[in-house]
Amino acid sequence: MPPLPNIPADARLYLRPAWFVATPIGLPDGAAARMGSGLVWFQAYELTARRGAERLARVTIPVEGFADAIAGLPDPLAERALCLAANISAPRAPLALGDQTIRFDAPQLMAILNVTPDSFSDGGRHAGDPQAAADAGFAMAAAGAALVDVGGESTRPRAQKIWEGDEIARVVPVIERLAVAGVPVSVDTRKAAVMEAALAAGARVVNDVSALRHDPRSMEVVAATGCPVVLMHAPSAGDDPHENPAGYGDVVADVFDMLEARIEACLAAGIARDRIMVDPGLGFGKGLADNLALVNGLAIFQGLGVPLLFAGSRKRIIGALSNEAPASDRLGGSVALAFRAAELGAQMVRVHDVRESMQALQLWRGLADAGLSAV
Repeated sequence: MPPLPNIPADARLYLRPAWFVATPIGLPDGAAARMGSGLVWFQAYELTARRGAERLARVTIPVEGFADAIAGLPDPLAERALCLAANISAPRAPLALGDQTIRFDAPQLMAILNVTPDSFSDGGRHAGDPQAAADAGFAMAAAGAALVDVGGESTRPRAQKIWEGDEIARVVPVIERLAVAGVPVSVDTRKAAVMEAALAAGARVVNDVSALRHDPRSMEVVAATGCPVVLMHAPSAGDDPHENPAGYGDVVADVFDMLEARIEACLAAGIARDRIMVDPGLGFGKGLADNLALVNGLAIFQGLGVPLLFAGSRKRIIGALSNEAPASDRLGGSVALAFRAAELGAQMVRVHDVRESMQALQLWRGLADAGLSAV
């Protein structure tokens, strides 16, 4: 391939896997790389160099020529490129949840269980009835969900923030019922007191839409307990996570930068890398073009070296592309997004419709297995 363009040492590099293939079998040695510990293989990296909001270069480099191609970069950039490539292919450690383990050799499902009166899609369905909510969670686990994500506060745009005591009263009775029956539970909250109460009730994972930025104590709680945490991108750590007056220069790069910074903050606080997952925050402070770019660029987040959670279920992107279909009528789009996320290497997909999504992922797995063994 031709030499790379001159890229200054103060540029910032990003790598996105490209040229996906069903199997490395039959290809020359070193012609394909594996994404994480899953079943996704690719033959090239798309390398992007940026300085601030300016894109300086974008080139596609075959995997087999990658090391030679980046050798001409300034040393700090060559080191970063090698680090990103290593992160992309590094095996993702299983998520150890006490006596239960979630492995990432194939995409897993996180089921959404809202116990709120006002969530954008299913608000009110289980509000005020912990047993009915728990029964719904049992059904989700039976349908194949690896985690049931219990949330007691809506984070839809302009939703009213609620008192932590009310949020605890909503989620704890449900978590207790699920946990005592052996269902792995995560708690969807951005408040440290809710995290503490939920973990004491049996939750094993914290899923925070603010990436541990909203509550000053949340980082301490997660570090002290050693529980896994999902760091989601949202443009604001304030009461409305959708607030984004500044917009984005390049949404994919901006989201990557924020998540990378939050991973580093967690590591500095004593949270182990194998306890961290990331979520690019589809729909949070992002317009249609931003969301489409994030879906298409999803594989770039493998460069963070931790499991990737994708949450597109019933979101606005689907309605925007399907004649403004309401949230209750977005099953087809939700399943399509889940399948696409699996194709691009997501290790976990967060969904409302577990049975249908599980069927889609089983189909994906069957196709991937068949492709890998093709001769």
